[in-house]
Amino acid sequence: MGLMKKFRDYFLEEDYEDYEEEYEAPQTEEEAPLLKAANKANVVSLQSVQKSAKVVLAEPRVYAEAQEIADHLKSRRAVIVNLQRIQHEQAKRIVDFLSGTVYAIGGDIQQVGTKIFLCTPDNVDVSGAISLDGEDDRPIKRW
Repeated sequence: MGLMKKFRDYFLEEDYEDYEEEYEAPQTEEEAPLLKAANKANVVSLQSVQKSAKVVLAEPRVYAEAQEIADHLKSRRAVIVNLQRIQHEQAKRIVDFLSGTVYAIGGDIQQVGTKIFLCTPDNVDVSGAISLDGEDDRPIKRW
């Protein structure tokens, strides 16, 4: 107890006795779990706190690069995928692969442009919608 008092006196400028009086030890065994639950309600996990969000821009040239994009999603980063420079069949395969990845992590995938997709994990919420040029005039077709 003497060492703790020295630490308190060193780090705290005001009297610690005021704080000790406010603390009430549980009177019975039934009150102890309630006191612990009340103290845990104020605790925040450091893993749930993030410094900043990161958005990754990806422009895959081959289907094998889809796994790198999926790794970013698993790391809870949003990814904008530009598929304009890849063959249409490979682009379809990449979108199918990323759709499965996004579904598995509880995220979302949205088309935000011609062959441009926004893939987000579950910790990112996207609000609003982007309408593609002339979308109202054209019949609905798969990108």
